[in-house]
Amino acid sequence: MHPPADPGPAARPARVARFARAERWVHRATAALMLSCLATALMLYYPPLSELVGRRRLVVVVHEWCGLLLPVPLLLGLASRALRADLVRLNRFTAADRRWLRAVRKRSYDRPAGKFNAGQKLYAAWIAGAALVMLGTGLLMWFTHLAPLVWRTGATFVHDWLAVAVAVAVAGHIWMAVRDPEARRGMRTGLVDRHWAAREHPEWDPPDAARGIPQEDRDSR
Repeated sequence: MHPPADPGPAARPARVARFARAERWVHRATAALMLSCLATALMLYYPPLSELVGRRRLVVVVHEWCGLLLPVPLLLGLASRALRADLVRLNRFTAADRRWLRAVRKRSYDRPAGKFNAGQKLYAAWIAGAALVMLGTGLLMWFTHLAPLVWRTGATFVHDWLAVAVAVAVAGHIWMAVRDPEARRGMRTGLVDRHWAAREHPEWDPPDAARGIPQEDRDSR
């Protein structure tokens, strides 16, 4: 039995599947919690804004619970096979990723990448580690009986300065997204343009749109 013939570029779908619905909702929920943490932190530490907003105790409670809930969307999303597969991809640093970093350093546009490039992998690893440290130091600050004063003082220092670093990293992430409408479309709808995928992620072999999207995602459109 012969394999089916390639229908050719003209017959292939113009858009290909990039993210499943579960992945998109995990991203949205995590982003909402992270931005709430950063916004409430700014309200607590920037005096003019603190005076404008008022209700400091309410802001503290929102900040604490958003931080505590930050890992929950990802933990729930682990039920998705697509999300688990992408976490494996993000956790693997390949020779292509090293070439991508060298290309960035040399300002070359020949940047090989799979479904995620090296910059996205580094950002994901860094933000995940930072979130865990923020959660740990936040718990020490919240439950004052868990550790002696010197530990809580150190936790406060780490928490505050790491929050600044997280804000800078998130701002850079948003800036990169603003500059790439097709990447935003992929996170919003789950589909990206085939030519964009071939240009930005040349080593990624995306499935055809009809086969790559779960049935429930196709039905929801």
